[in-house]
Amino acid sequence: MLGLKRLGLLAALVVVGLAPAAAAQAAAQPSTQDTQYLQALHQVNLTEMETGKLAQDKGQNQQVKDLGAQFVTDHTQLDQTVQSTAQQLNVQLPDAPTADQQEVIDRLKNLSGAEFDKAWVTAELAGHVQAIQATQTEISQGSEQSVVQLAQNALPVLQAHYDALVALAQTLGVPVPQTSASGTPSPGGSATTPAPGGTTEAPTPGGTTEAPTPGGTTEAPTPGGTTESPAPENTEAPAPSVS
Repeated sequence: MLGLKRLGLLAALVVVGLAPAAAAQAAAQPSTQDTQYLQALHQVNLTEMETGKLAQDKGQNQQVKDLGAQFVTDHTQLDQTVQSTAQQLNVQLPDAPTADQQEVIDRLKNLSGAEFDKAWVTAELAGHVQAIQATQTEISQGSEQSVVQLAQNALPVLQAHYDALVALAQTLGVPVPQTSASGTPSPGGSATTPAPGGTTEAPTPGGTTEAPTPGGTTEAPTPGGTTESPAPENTEAPAPSVS
């Protein structure tokens, strides 16, 4: 009997001992918000390290070159924290930028000189606006303290980058996108997207060329009453007067 009681007590202690471990393992699972932020910030870092190197190699303006070098340094350090945090939380990180980010990288690779400088500043402004907004969202909605702390540390770095980009944009005559909404960077920069952007598309579908063609100027005379009204009036009026 004593043996059975001891076995039962031992089993109970084992279960009690396992419970905290299971609870800790469950608590270690980050939320969807935390996971997505780690993955997104990692892709931002990958993009910034690549575009920063391009700025050093292809930039014409010295400030573009210097800022690109600074971005490489800062985002490399930031990504080390992202990777260590993700590893602790068993979060799988992507191994490449997003398709949109890669498109920006590829576009910049085909530019040079002053054209590259403006396109680079434009792309960096839009990218940092989105990164800042994602970071602010993590700070307010994240649940895993280590990820929230990472976001709190990343925010001043991203904001400093953005402020430097704004000053450089004013020097180069590049429009600065509004930071109120996440969608503003893309359409906001009329000069930001001149190369790949809607400035080339806007004139094509614009109303100036389409309006005249289908416009009422050609249709109005054809079906208009000017040709039809005189015809029936002239033929009907003389007929009764003769009879």
